[in-house]
Amino acid sequence: MSGSIPFYQKHQRHYDRGYRSKETESKLSQYQSSSRYAAASNLVKGTRRQSFIRLSPIPKRAKPTYLAVDKENQIIGYVVPIFRGSSEFATGFSDSEEARVRGTSAYMARRDLFTSGLEMERSEQISRREAMRESAERISLNKRIHEHEEHFKRMNEDSLMHPPEFVIKPRSHTVWEKQCVRLHCTVSGWPDPRVVWYKNNVAIDPLANPGKYKLESRYNVHSLEINRCDFDDTAQYHASAMNSKGEQSAFASIVVKSRFLENPPIPNNHKYIKSKTEMHLLYILQTTCTHIVDQFGVSFGREGETMSLGCTVIIYPALNRYQPEVEWYRDDVLLSPSKWTHMHWSGDRATLTLTHLNKEDEGLYTLRVTTKSGYETYSAYVFVRDADAEVEGAPGAPLDVRCLDANKDYIIVTWKQPAVDGGNSILGYFVDRCEVGTTHWIQCNDTPVKFARFPVTGLVEGRSYTFRVRAVNKSGMSRPSRVSEPVAAMDPADRARMRGTSAPWTGQIIVTEEEPAEGVVPGRPLELQVTEATKNYVVLSWKPPGEKGLEGVMYYVEKCVSGTDNWQRVNTEIPVKSPRFALFDLAEGKSYSFRVRCCNSAGVGEPSDPTEATTVGDKLDIPSAPGKVVPTRNTDTSVVVSWEASRDAKELVGYYIESSVVGSNVWEPCNNKPVNATRFICHGLMTGETYVFRVRAVNAAGLSQFSPESEPVEVKAAIGGGIPHASPAPPYGITVLECVRDSMVLAWKQPNFIGGADITGYFVDYREVIDGVPGKWHEANIRAVSERAYRVSDLKENKKYQFQVRAANMAGVGIPSLPSNTFLCEEWTIAVPGPPHDLQIREVRSDSLVLLWKPPVYQGRDPVNGFYVDIKEAEAPEEAWRGVNNKATEKSFIKIKNLKEGETYVFRVRAQNKAGVGNTSDVTEPVPAVTKPGSKEIVVDVDDDGIISLNFECCDMTPDSKFVWSKNYEEISDASRLTVETKGNKSKAVFKTPGEEDVGIYSCLVTHTDGASASYTLSEEELKRLLEISHDHKFPIIPLKSELAVELLEKGKVRFWLQAEKISPNGKVDYIFNDNAVSQGEKYKMNFDKNTGVIEMIMESLTPADEGTYTFQLQDGKATNQSSLVLIGDVCILCCDSGLFNTVFVAGPHFIEYLGYEVTPECCVILKCKVGNMKKETSALWYKDGHEIKSDEHLGFTEGVLKLEIAQISKKDAGVYEVVLKDDRGKDTSTLNLTDQGFKDLMNEVFSFIANSSTPLKVTSTDEGIRLYTFVSYYNDLLQVTWHYKDSAIAFSDRIKSGVVGEQLWLQISEPTEKDMGKYAIEFNDGKGGLRRTLELSGQDRARVAGGLPDVVTIQEGKALNLTCNISGNPVPEVTWLKNDREITSDEHCILKFESGKFASFTITGVNTSDSGKYSILVKNKYGTESGDFTVSVFIPDEAGGKKK
Repeated sequence: MSGSIPFYQKHQRHYDRGYRSKETESKLSQYQSSSRYAAASNLVKGTRRQSFIRLSPIPKRAKPTYLAVDKENQIIGYVVPIFRGSSEFATGFSDSEEARVRGTSAYMARRDLFTSGLEMERSEQISRREAMRESAERISLNKRIHEHEEHFKRMNEDSLMHPPEFVIKPRSHTVWEKQCVRLHCTVSGWPDPRVVWYKNNVAIDPLANPGKYKLESRYNVHSLEINRCDFDDTAQYHASAMNSKGEQSAFASIVVKSRFLENPPIPNNHKYIKSKTEMHLLYILQTTCTHIVDQFGVSFGREGETMSLGCTVIIYPALNRYQPEVEWYRDDVLLSPSKWTHMHWSGDRATLTLTHLNKEDEGLYTLRVTTKSGYETYSAYVFVRDADAEVEGAPGAPLDVRCLDANKDYIIVTWKQPAVDGGNSILGYFVDRCEVGTTHWIQCNDTPVKFARFPVTGLVEGRSYTFRVRAVNKSGMSRPSRVSEPVAAMDPADRARMRGTSAPWTGQIIVTEEEPAEGVVPGRPLELQVTEATKNYVVLSWKPPGEKGLEGVMYYVEKCVSGTDNWQRVNTEIPVKSPRFALFDLAEGKSYSFRVRCCNSAGVGEPSDPTEATTVGDKLDIPSAPGKVVPTRNTDTSVVVSWEASRDAKELVGYYIESSVVGSNVWEPCNNKPVNATRFICHGLMTGETYVFRVRAVNAAGLSQFSPESEPVEVKAAIGGGIPHASPAPPYGITVLECVRDSMVLAWKQPNFIGGADITGYFVDYREVIDGVPGKWHEANIRAVSERAYRVSDLKENKKYQFQVRAANMAGVGIPSLPSNTFLCEEWTIAVPGPPHDLQIREVRSDSLVLLWKPPVYQGRDPVNGFYVDIKEAEAPEEAWRGVNNKATEKSFIKIKNLKEGETYVFRVRAQNKAGVGNTSDVTEPVPAVTKPGSKEIVVDVDDDGIISLNFECCDMTPDSKFVWSKNYEEISDASRLTVETKGNKSKAVFKTPGEEDVGIYSCLVTHTDGASASYTLSEEELKRLLEISHDHKFPIIPLKSELAVELLEKGKVRFWLQAEKISPNGKVDYIFNDNAVSQGEKYKMNFDKNTGVIEMIMESLTPADEGTYTFQLQDGKATNQSSLVLIGDVCILCCDSGLFNTVFVAGPHFIEYLGYEVTPECCVILKCKVGNMKKETSALWYKDGHEIKSDEHLGFTEGVLKLEIAQISKKDAGVYEVVLKDDRGKDTSTLNLTDQGFKDLMNEVFSFIANSSTPLKVTSTDEGIRLYTFVSYYNDLLQVTWHYKDSAIAFSDRIKSGVVGEQLWLQISEPTEKDMGKYAIEFNDGKGGLRRTLELSGQDRARVAGGLPDVVTIQEGKALNLTCNISGNPVPEVTWLKNDREITSDEHCILKFESGKFASFTITGVNTSDSGKYSILVKNKYGTESGDFTVSVFIPDEAGGKKK
């Protein structure tokens, strides 16, 4: 029964609730009795009465229309009549109709008849009610499931994605030999699919067969062109399209027929053309030539005008009634006919008419004509300028108005800001709406909004609207933008149902009856969040509750100022129907929290969890200004403008470019529609004029500041202009650094002129040279390489090649270099290394310079162990070469001294290994030994805060110059040790914590100068000197003439005194006794003579309570110093009781800092203490557990610190350590307990150093399987480590073991399987938090035999056997072939190859019976090993029955 209910009745509130009274059922039954169905009722007398009779429309009543359409008569929804749920209106009759029916005598008779039969049908009604209730519950459940699915689709990004789909599949072809054939297909999908072509299920590699195959992909059309077909090209081809959502393939066959064979062989699976006429026609279609002539050029229009773009298309040979496929694109987006764009094809001319220009129509227009033989395209740009403003000074109209997130309660409207603001900044925007079918526009916002996004509320559910936007500034309002596409104010789920096929309108409402169900108060809304927040509005979204009963729910939104608990309902009058809501009129800068309640007829539910505090304000920042703008001449009316992108720009819409004639100060927009690239061609400029350009970025928050103005450029054709190009000059000096069977490593020199910006990379081309005739150039790399060396792969062995290189910067790609010499691609087998490369000269002075180079790529038989540098005068003969260094240097740089001032020199470098010295590098350019005017050196400085810095200044900087600091001539990229600060033409490298690791040669190079550079050598001695100066500056000391001393005066007075060498009037002194300050009083009298520097403190008398330490602390600005004196034991008593006046007493040796320990990074334990008042006769004795430790190299005493070093500490070193100081003045002792907990704490600190020294966890392959390992700087037997697999401790077995070898900790997994993949970790236990090193063993890079080998090969003797299998793994695996478990090598009979790191081939040129046996291929890399087996069986055909051998 539920299946007959129209969809609009299912979702109305009256359903299952309004038609439940018995009175309603009575009226319906009597209405049916009086209708034309009365005769049918008489026929069934005596039989059981029907429980329900379907109503049909009145025959002569006109069918009402409940469809809502837009201006183009497209159905966009239903207009649903409003039904009420109260009992008096439940029947659907009006009051007057009900009175008229009740007033008839027939009605009275039918009512009595119905009443008498009511008892007979009661039991049947009860069962019907239960069935209807179950049906309603099912309908409600299905609705909830459907709404959940629709909500998930809207919230899931994958809803926009779809797998590849072949719109046009490749077609099969039959061609003659030596003809060309092209397969092409059109593929859709998102993300954009990647298309790979296959021949007989083998991927086609164009580089493997240069000139044979040509692959193209443009505008989602992918083609494969096969040149000069032969019979080997007869095969099945297929295109495979793949993206993250799936993969699809399309197949086609090609049959190549010979002109000399009457019946050429044709594959069985090919369906070829039998008719000669059809074959001839197919041949003509496949060999047609398409030419686009009479082309449209760069066009300019104004808003409101009409523009036509057209081209004449010539197809040869001409065929009557042949219709090519003609398509138009704007900015690579396919255009469809609409009221804005009209398309026409007359048979030889394609025309596109833009009926009413708007700025949305600006862009690159492309015409594509597709025929059987391929397609041709032509493109040109169309510029659309703003229409004249209705008010002078008003801004241009906004553009690209779109509707997002349309639902029942609001629609978010977005747009793009105009390029023209009329001379005054734009104050904001007004959004207007218009209901579809009317012409009345209503303004949606009272005050202008600056954010280019606005939620429009107050819409009528189910109705459709269009929108437009106007900009406003001080001068007035702009023209309105182009109207948006119509959109209905309803939820996406309802809109999707509207688009589907609906049931026909029956003209009547089916009325059902059900017992009233008890209402259920809905639960809490779920996942409430703030999806968008600006200073004008905040948008909330949430999910419906899980418990909401059989009826729909609505929502109340509440807000609360953060920090309070005062919740206010936002929509007090009308509840929200959709799970989204936009709030306005919030105070900018305040923070709010929000929550939502559900409600239905049963009541209002509990509130949701509140959101986090949200501050009202624009979350999206205006983008930063673009960087440097570089103009480049293009034609006599256009200029190519490039710029650096805005940094950290979010939701960037694009860029606007403006131009100005130099001196006019009048700026004109070059584009009125934002461009997404960082390069744009500005057309329509005046020839011969000089222009400057500027750029600004735009996003929804607004327009950025303008970039700096570009350099002036004269509008003139780029060729023959007589001024330098902005793109780089060509590189030169191409050489070969290494050569193997299928690849060569090239090197080249940087161009002499790099253009208007830094070089960003290089592009390499190559061509094959056959018998001295060069072939076609091919690209070696698609992405630019930053180094001046590159490996060109997929070459053919023993073939000759030429190369050329192009440099690129932000202005474009420069012209290619001259072709290199012809190089033979053959594997180098020499034992000595190849030539070094990339020689550079720095720090040129009148008597010295620095030469840098890079090691050779080809190492030879052994690794390179040194370099030799040669020098000669530039004009001297070859015999004048002489060595700079007699002993090979291991470094890749050298400072060459003792040059003759003014002489010009050239240099070269040679590398050596154990086998000998290799070939020389290319010779450098001639360099004169002259110190250039203004050259500066690096100056080291220590400031007043003790900070050490290296400083360099350059007087010849350009706007593009940068300081590049290096250590040992390698650019410093790690800022943990050094911080670089640059201001103007000065740069400073500041050491953070200077130490031994900072020792080295520091150099600074200034780019875009004539080689400005300098260096500074920081040796260990120099570092120590600088640290001392730094300490003195950081902690300056007041020098003392005499230390603190004590003497007895008359009448028992005691005088403490010292003398400073020099102290200023601002100096001050603190007097300390046993860590407590003492001041002037009856007991103490202080005097401080700043002229002489004498400081004294006189005590009236000395008692045993005065035993202790006396200290004078001096401070003069930052400078400090102190001196202490200890009076202890018998000396102090003697001073108190004896009459030996005028005698000076000094205390004995004592500990300033008691015995403690520290752990060094080398995991050595040092016991140390600080002592004072020592002299030569003082003895310091070390004891452990009461036994004296004999003095050896581990004991030390420097700067008042006693040390005892314990290397490789172990349990035997636990104990109680004691130090005793002793001389004739007294003794002092200090102990350190390193037992039990003390020793445990010490070892935990050692373990912490060991853990921090561990290297990242790595994996390697072994004969048994794989091994995970890490190295530590020092291993201790007491160290506790735990191995984990997937966060659980590993239970070791015979297959999984762990151990230690030297400083290596390892985990061995024998015979690993797929189950062993996962996350592994080693945890070091240091008694605190511990340290864990992890490794994800995914197996994706493990060596594998991907397939291609059979299990058994049976072959006739004398035939050739060729097997190929696919190999995968990273790093590239090592491949070994075995026969009967013994390794075999490649020879003339058995040829083994491993190509491109992917394909391993096994070839036996002529098999014989001895080749029978079991063969295996073994592949291995550091992540694992895998093998593949097959059996070869050779038979002799003469033997009976083909007996196998």
